Amino acid sequence: MPRYLIKANYTLEGIKALKAHGGSVRRQAVEDAVKSVGGTLESFYYAFGDDDVYVIAELPGNVDAAAVGLATCAGGGAQTRTVVLLTPEEMDQASRREVGYRPPS
Repeated sequence: MPRYLIKANYTLEGIKALKAHGGSVRRQAVEDAVKSVGGTLESFYYAFGDDDVYVIAELPGNVDAAAVGLATCAGGGAQTRTVVLLTPEEMDQASRREVGYRPPS
């Protein structure tokens, strides 16, 4: 099953809810959302810096990843960005795949 890195930043509304209810509640909400589309939550971390939250989840596919992102953003508490992650073995396959590409001259 493909893995995705979901980076999130809380809105003011999300920060207020986080302060009121704590971090574990949000992790559970993300886990529930991921499970609802047939996925599993691999990791969930809060962070300092450019992003407030980093999530790694296994999801059935891109449509499911997009659905989780849309639902999260529509809730108003956070904005998300999703990155598709590739395993080293998938990169091995990609490096061996023939592509009909000619660089510009």
